[in-house]
Amino acid sequence: MDEVFKALADASRRALLDRLHARNGQTLTELCDGLAMTRQAVTKHLAILEAANLVTTRRQGREKLHFLNPVPIHQIGERWIRKFERARLVALGELKKRLEDGDD
Repeated sequence: MDEVFKALADASRRALLDRLHARNGQTLTELCDGLAMTRQAVTKHLAILEAANLVTTRRQGREKLHFLNPVPIHQIGERWIRKFERARLVALGELKKRLEDGDD
């Protein structure tokens, strides 16, 4: 999980994930297009994303396609975000009930 948080901490890597979310299965050339980064920098960022299991690759002929793997992000949501969200929603529900009961 630490690798995922470290990978997501960088804005350039988040931008690459956003690009893959918009259109999955891109080549390195496609991912580099329009970015203010060198091809070498994009390659390094992709390696970090792959190590964190946020990006997977598949060879198709001579090309290497990159795909977003949403599972680690979903696990973060389940483990870290939902547990905090649940308590707040319960508290809001109780507050709503008390306010409604107080109007009688």
